[in-house]
Amino acid sequence: MNKENLINKEHLTMSMEDYLEAISIASKQHGVARVKDIRDLMNVKTPSVTGALTVLAKMGYVLHEKYGYVELTPKGVKAADEVKQRHVLLTQFLTDILGVSQSAADIDACKMEHVISKETFDKLTNFVKKQKAAVKKKAK
Repeated sequence: MNKENLINKEHLTMSMEDYLEAISIASKQHGVARVKDIRDLMNVKTPSVTGALTVLAKMGYVLHEKYGYVELTPKGVKAADEVKQRHVLLTQFLTDILGVSQSAADIDACKMEHVISKETFDKLTNFVKKQKAAVKKKAK
């Protein structure tokens, strides 16, 4: 696979992307992200969270001190936002265009968001926009 064609060039694993997304969600829900919030969102054990945070901190995606809050760095915010954008678009495509149930679309989008290439994501974004515009035009 051509590495330049991937959205994520930082070698984040699927799991690390999920942690970034969970940190972002926890921060929005609670005002701050704590290890227990991330643990509960991801349904994992505390040592798994602390291990992932150590790696993400070394990579420059998060700031975290033992027993302290977890904060996304600007680099972490950007990566988390990209994952969320992919998730939202894929979910919209699956539900609105293919007619997949919301629950199945959410599960599938969560898997697909990690492996979609930038080229495919860009084409899919344009396709979904065109489809929405066509639906709006028909409704008038």
